[in-house]
Amino acid sequence: MRIGILGTGTLAAALGGCWTRAGHHVTVAGRSQDKARTLAARLGGGARATTVREAVAGADAVLLAVAWDGVADILRSAESATGTLAGTTLIDPTNAVDHGVGVLSTPPGGSGAQRVAELAPGANVVKAFHLFPAEQWGELPGHPVTVAICGDHPNALRVTETLVRDAGAEAAVLGGLDRARQLEEAAGFVIALAFKGFDPRAAVPHVPAGARAVP
Repeated sequence: MRIGILGTGTLAAALGGCWTRAGHHVTVAGRSQDKARTLAARLGGGARATTVREAVAGADAVLLAVAWDGVADILRSAESATGTLAGTTLIDPTNAVDHGVGVLSTPPGGSGAQRVAELAPGANVVKAFHLFPAEQWGELPGHPVTVAICGDHPNALRVTETLVRDAGAEAAVLGGLDRARQLEEAAGFVIALAFKGFDPRAAVPHVPAGARAVP
């Protein structure tokens, strides 16, 4: 697939590495052309650096690998308001939460992913990759990893499932984009526990696959 990565940070590097190793054609873009060139060279596998607008042109999937407060700016650089991302799978791994607190900064009843969809009319937005630390994707733990995803477009979900598998994990589709706030709240819960010094895994009961949850 042709994958545009918007951002040059840790998540862009980690998932970009997974996807170049899987044989995908990766294009990197960000606010700094120098950082984009450096990351593309580090990724190898034919990865290249371009402008933001060029990175989204003709892409099969675009990863929004920036902090939440940079989302509007990077999409503006992509000229998303004019429909440049229409029909494109736009993967949103952002967390619109207060740093160290985990409380969502988006208005009640909405989600960051839905705001992304508003900023990129016609894009097929999928919430994914927002729950795990970016560094994990460079070296997965010895146990299975499940990436919860949601979105309204079946093909975009299939594309994202493929990219999740190519990152060494399994995708669990939980429904439409209206489930995104639930997933984002889960990330806030994990972040809040971690900043308070607790292991989030110890706060979630182990429920075997296929078992009925306790009411």
